[in-house]
Amino acid sequence: MNEKNESQVTQFIFSGLTDYPQLQVALFALFLIIYIITLSANLGMILLIKIDPQLNTPMYFFLSHLSFLDAGYSSTVTPKAMTGFFAKKKSISLTGCAIQFYMFDGLVMTELFLLSIMAYDRYVAICNPLLYSVVMSKKLCTILVTIVYLYGFVSSVVQTALTFTLSFCSSNVIDHFYCNDPPLLALSCSDTRPKEIQLLVLSGINLSSSLLTIVISYVYILCAIFGKHSSGSRHRAFSTCASHLTAVIIFYGTLFFMYLKPSSTHSLSYDKVVSVFYAVVIPMLNPLIYSLRNKEVKEALKKVMRRKCFFIVRRLANNVQ
Repeated sequence: MNEKNESQVTQFIFSGLTDYPQLQVALFALFLIIYIITLSANLGMILLIKIDPQLNTPMYFFLSHLSFLDAGYSSTVTPKAMTGFFAKKKSISLTGCAIQFYMFDGLVMTELFLLSIMAYDRYVAICNPLLYSVVMSKKLCTILVTIVYLYGFVSSVVQTALTFTLSFCSSNVIDHFYCNDPPLLALSCSDTRPKEIQLLVLSGINLSSSLLTIVISYVYILCAIFGKHSSGSRHRAFSTCASHLTAVIIFYGTLFFMYLKPSSTHSLSYDKVVSVFYAVVIPMLNPLIYSLRNKEVKEALKKVMRRKCFFIVRRLANNVQ
């Protein structure tokens, strides 16, 4: 290697989503709308669960953390991507790239196992309803959430360290719109095979173990549902699981596609499109899925809106007087 190629990269340049200038404004507007909806819906869900006593249950405790994670990992990617639509040089420092990588990976890994806990919560609620409040105590819920946060961010430390101890000394142009493993590995001049094997194995274990928990929980749930004689009780049981199952299918489907493909079959351009879906769109979809399909959330939202309308009308009446 010559001296130029041996110099270590200190910053990266994102290629972004498109090279067509006429699409930049439209994409910025689309990302801005999605991000505003994402923050409003997720933070609104957290606030709604906090202020409504009827939502003070383990199910909504976990849902509030799901909303926090969605808002969090969307915020690690979307604002930076939006600034890139107008920046002449879409740059990020090596340290900034490592921080973005760490935060995004930690939040996504935490959400992965939080969805497993939510499946277990539904299993206890449907299969052991009389013991639900005893089994899913506030203490146990707090412990479970703490464990998945710790595992997610400790695992992310390992992933980040393995990626950023590689040498990046040939090109600093990341063919993506945020710092992620496949485009970073494509830039490295080190032997990336150990990292690729580790990524494939660890991603497979994490995805498979968390998904196995969900599958086992729902096998027991289905057995319990079909054992119920009342069609009304079956409908209520299905309705409490529908939102969670929808979120699981969307989230796991995109992650399996992204991380369990051999590197030889990766198309970074196609992966960018998939990344937009799971890094930008899914955090917006989750609160909408839960609010539109969940009767209790809709009722709580109606109560809040009625209170708000009553407050506005009363204030206007006082001003008139």
